Amino acid sequence: MTTTAPVMDKAIRHAVDIFDGAVGYDGTAVAVKDRKALTRPAMDRLVRQAVFGATAEMRDAARWLVWELAQVAGCRPASIQGLYEARGRGACGGFTVPAMNLRVIAYDSARAVFRALKQRKAGAFLCEIARSEMAYTDQRPAEYTTVVLAAALREGFDGPVFVQGDHFQVNAAKYKAGPEAELQAMRALIDEATTAGFFNIDIDTSTLVDLSFPTLDEQQRDNYARAAELTAYVRKREPKGVTISVGGEIGEVGGKNSTVEELRAFMGGYNRSLAAMGAYTGLSKISVQTGTSHGGVVLPDGSIAQVKLDLNALRALSEEATGSYQLAGAVQHGASTLPEDAFGNFPRYGACEIHLATNFQNIVFDHPALPANLRAELRAWVIENCASERKPSDTEEQFLYKSRKKAIGPYKAALWDLPAEIKEQVCGDLEKRFGFLFDQLNIADTAGLAARHVRATALRHAAPRPATQAAPDDAQAGE
Repeated sequence: MTTTAPVMDKAIRHAVDIFDGAVGYDGTAVAVKDRKALTRPAMDRLVRQAVFGATAEMRDAARWLVWELAQVAGCRPASIQGLYEARGRGACGGFTVPAMNLRVIAYDSARAVFRALKQRKAGAFLCEIARSEMAYTDQRPAEYTTVVLAAALREGFDGPVFVQGDHFQVNAAKYKAGPEAELQAMRALIDEATTAGFFNIDIDTSTLVDLSFPTLDEQQRDNYARAAELTAYVRKREPKGVTISVGGEIGEVGGKNSTVEELRAFMGGYNRSLAAMGAYTGLSKISVQTGTSHGGVVLPDGSIAQVKLDLNALRALSEEATGSYQLAGAVQHGASTLPEDAFGNFPRYGACEIHLATNFQNIVFDHPALPANLRAELRAWVIENCASERKPSDTEEQFLYKSRKKAIGPYKAALWDLPAEIKEQVCGDLEKRFGFLFDQLNIADTAGLAARHVRATALRHAAPRPATQAAPDDAQAGE
């Protein structure tokens, strides 16, 4: 059934009316009459409509309104490109940008992020979600951006908001079976993400590295060639006034440690390939492997094994990335489950960015305030629905730890609907964790750097339209 104009108009009016007169809409543009209203519980109701609205019209109207409110309030989706370019030329440094994968209770988790950022006057950060996470957490790009922007508005955050597509990864098996089909899936994801305001994208074609070849160039060839092709695709689709920050990857996380020689082989081939396609802006950073793995290595009792992190390799790779290619530096993945005393090393050893995910999920799932009946339901769901993922050598605790993330999507509503007193405890601990990491990574007082080097272009979107109406230009660049 197609949407009629009155149905969509009603959905938009319903979303605007949530603010009880503090937000206006004249049929063309949104206006904010009382900005403090955006920091009140009305925002909670709007974001809930954006995620769980009963109809597509209700969800689309709420998502559009959050986007427009962010444009007016000045916490717009932005590319971190300018800040990373400044770092690449030596104009700033000494900090490591946290890239946080908000999988569980994403809105409340993001609110905790913005509270911790505001307390420290920090502006160098990324909220991200990976290609794989979008599926099992039931969060497509349009929803994810909406949730992050709504959290920024709710907390009164003032500054650019960096939303990132993490591990836009080529599936090696699907690529081998049919390269063009898998690359087209990547292009479709890039289209979806850029439309949603993902102005930072990590292209991960490291799955195509083939170590069986005798030379480094041959080993990296599919990696750098496809990364260049997808970079050019991003450049052709980025909005006017926005240069999307694009990252590459030279070694798959959890595999062999990366070397400076591999970085040179990748960057040399990537730059040649990209130049052959046109005068496109290249990478802003490069992800490397230095000994970590996603989620950590799980021991039989469910605890996480200590890892041997090669910090000297990280420093050498970051110095090569900056010194020879003017990139922001090297990116560290799979780090959230490292020991407490590890995080302060990343700024000292030159990492420009660090990806943090699993431990935030663990804080929610393992929190003592989580109701026992919900904990039991989650456990039972994983045992019943993820049995095929269990390796013969896995203990039950290992299996549950590795597979419980798959329950996030099916239990999204139940987790969002936790009683306020429970969420307050959980999110209080999340905020403490974010604050600890921000302090260790030295991002306090980086809001000024972000304001100086980043241009957060205003992109006003046309109101959602019925399916039968022709679409005008979707976004208009402003200031």
